[in-house]
Order: sequence, then structure tokens, then C-alpha cells
Amino acid sequence: MTALPFGRVQTAMVTPFAVDGSLNLAEARRLAAHLVDEQGNDSLVVNGTTGESPTTTDAEKLALLEAVLAEVGDRAKIVAGVGTFDTHHTIELARQAEQAGVHGLLVVTPYYSRPPQDALADHFLTVADATSLPIMIYDIPHRAGIPVETATMIQIAGHPNIVAVKDAKAQPVASAQVMAATDLAYYSGDDAMTLPLLAVGGVGVVGTSTHFTGRRTREMIDAFVAGDVARATALNAALLPVYLGVFATQGCMLVKAGLAARGFAPGSVRKPLLDATPQQATTFTAILAASGL
Repeated sequence: MTALPFGRVQTAMVTPFAVDGSLNLAEARRLAAHLVDEQGNDSLVVNGTTGESPTTTDAEKLALLEAVLAEVGDRAKIVAGVGTFDTHHTIELARQAEQAGVHGLLVVTPYYSRPPQDALADHFLTVADATSLPIMIYDIPHRAGIPVETATMIQIAGHPNIVAVKDAKAQPVASAQVMAATDLAYYSGDDAMTLPLLAVGGVGVVGTSTHFTGRRTREMIDAFVAGDVARATALNAALLPVYLGVFATQGCMLVKAGLAARGFAPGSVRKPLLDATPQQATTFTAILAASGL
């Protein structure tokens, strides 16, 4: 059975900002505690895309990691998003996160530069050589511009520090090929693909809607693992409007709107994003309510 390096349910946590646009570390701690204690997350991904990492400085990334670690690091694994399109900068962020005490790293495919597959493998292996932490590869071709091809993923899986994949490729057959050839733990990087990925060997999810659906998503995963496919399918069907609705526009925009409607203070998103419109926010919160959330 595939190991669970980061548990079953992980949330890519939004980054709360204050009215003046600075980090709201007190709210980050409050949100982290809610996600772990109320939503049942095994791990939190901090400084990921949903955390608006392209718009936060290295110093802000460190401060956020330290705050979340102080709040929940004793009862959940904290995975730091450190991937950039620059191998050297990625290593700097990886070392910064490791020194802060995180439990793992999320390393995305270098974007914009579109390196060929041999260069892509070299990037991941070079980063893995620079740290002692377990690494989750983030394969998301529609953002990065290129996939981590099957042969490349199998190649880099030989590195002892590369242990998992956040799979946003939406190609379960290709993912199944990698799982058949390696010990990599596959986590769905698209909430709606969680159950299909479980069916071919996946172990869990790195979610966005799991800010709200964490406990019920865990119920779905647990039902499937226990062999109750009918219950897992029914739970998936009930949650599907939320899994899809959170991506009606950019995910962190709607997560922040949903959290604000529930008494949290996530603040605005940073440009170039814009806050969800009132109509977008109303539509999403209505979906949450209709789904019993």
C-alpha cells in the first residue's frame, strides 16, 4: 500500500491580508487552526497558488510559515510552496522553509520558461539534492505551460526525497502509469478529480474547496478506502457543485469570499487578481448553503 507522507486531506491555504494589504498573521493562525481542528486537515500547504505566492515576498513567505507552524505545527504537517521558474531561487526558498521547521515542500513545474523534459528533470533533482525534506511535485500543465511527462516523473521518482505528486493534469491513465511504476503518493490537485484519482491508486487531495468541504471530503475518501464505493460516489455527487463552483473564477477569490461570509477576515486578494464580485460571492455562498455547508 502506498505510504501517506502528508495524510489524506490537505488544504492549499489562502493568505489573509489586512486592510492595508500587509500580512494578517493573527488571522492566518486562526484560519490554520480552523482548517486543522474543525475541517480535519492532515496537512496545510502554505505559500501555494491559492495562497497568492506570486505576490508575496520571500520575507512574507517566511513570516507566514512561522505563524502557521506556531499555531498548528504540532498537530498537522505544514508543506511549504517553494516552486518558482528559477532553480536557484527555488533552492533558496526550500532552505528557508526547511530552517523554519516545515515538514515538506511543494515544488511546481517551472513556468513560463517551458524547459524541455531533461531540463525539467534536472530542476527537480537539483532542488531535491538541496534539502532533506520530502518533496511533492506539483504537475499542473495548464498553469506551467508544460506537463511533467510520464517518463520524467518515473525518472525523478528514484530520488529518495521526491515522495508525492499534486496531480492537476487531469489524465488519470497517465497518473496510473506512474503509480504502477513508482511508490509516489498521488494527491489530486483538482477537487473534482479526487474520486477518479482514488480509483486508479491516488491517496488523497490537496484541495481548495476543502476550506469548507474538508471533513466531508475526508468522509468520501474514507468511504472509498473502506470499500464503500456507493457511499463515496454519493458523497462526491453531493460535493461536486462546491468542487466545481470554487473554480467559477480564480479559486482564492471565491475562497476568500466564502470565508468572509462565515465571519473570517481573509482580506482582499492582491493584484493582478481582483476580489470576487458581489454576484460571484453570492452564487458561491449559495452553493455552499445548498450543499449543507
